[in-house]
Amino acid sequence: MTGMTGSTGEQHVPVDPRLAAAIGPEAVVKATVMPGGFYNDTRLLELTDGRRLAWKRAPAMDAPALTHERGLLGTERLFNGLAAAAGVRVPKVVHHHTPAHHGAAREGEWLLLEFLEGTTWDSERDRIDPARRSALRRRLGETAARIATATGPEFGYPQTTDPVLRGPDWPTAFSRMLAAVLADAVRYGVPLPVPEPELAALPDRFATELAEVRRPALVHFDAWEGNVILAPAAHGHLDLVGVIDGERSFFGDPLAELVGLDPLGTAEHDADLLAGYRSVTPDLPLHAAAQARLALYRVYLALIMRIEAVPRRYDPDRTHWLTTWSATRITEQLALLERLSTGRA
Repeated sequence: MTGMTGSTGEQHVPVDPRLAAAIGPEAVVKATVMPGGFYNDTRLLELTDGRRLAWKRAPAMDAPALTHERGLLGTERLFNGLAAAAGVRVPKVVHHHTPAHHGAAREGEWLLLEFLEGTTWDSERDRIDPARRSALRRRLGETAARIATATGPEFGYPQTTDPVLRGPDWPTAFSRMLAAVLADAVRYGVPLPVPEPELAALPDRFATELAEVRRPALVHFDAWEGNVILAPAAHGHLDLVGVIDGERSFFGDPLAELVGLDPLGTAEHDADLLAGYRSVTPDLPLHAAAQARLALYRVYLALIMRIEAVPRRYDPDRTHWLTTWSATRITEQLALLERLSTGRA
């Protein structure tokens, strides 16, 4: 496509021929950078037929990234298919362009999605009254439970052929996932709030608790309010209409979803969310072994958030906040794990 004026007077936006082929006969009349993402480049494409599509492009293959941040758009495509089959509304995948070698060059990966109309919960937070928030939290709990009904072929991250991020059982997979993040800390020179051996030993220390997970359930792991879409319902109130950005999903413990839903808090203490979850899946254990696993996943997520500040080149203020917060979070969770370990002896 070239910049030209169509019969309706719109100014067509020139796009890559591969993208044009994926879109079909319609032209792009507007392309807008979408805010909120920290990794992929996402643009809202408006077409001559009125449709709106989200075009997500991965960073260059040689861009700094954590070990698990490869092939994420393939993971998002997989997540969207499985979540939709489980009854969760997610953006429909229009096209997934996978990297390909052409001589010395390698094309980037991109994903074209139908745009899920609405606004993020995060952007509407101040307008939601307590009663409506309770209802939305129940809906979010239902959504999380439905996602977890999907089952993968193996534990761990699905996007790579490298077994370093997967395993035949959850203790093995989680141990590899944690080891990869700790290796990233070394690679990017990120200091840890406690000695690395103490963190690396956690999966072995709590192998019995991790082994309680027998099914590789689908886990979004990033369904915080910025990735939850709301829209007005027939009664005029905002309702939860879907989730986006499933690129960081993995197959593992359904309980890990509670950590991703509220990265800074403790979602298992949210009665509304739990009620919604149990309306779909009544069995959501929160016994001592489950509490230990939640603490392990909070350590894991806090490490990711701490370490990613370097390859993503966050500004100094954000980096300082993440460094301070993650140190407190990890220390608190390790203390909880120590108490739980003592209690089981």
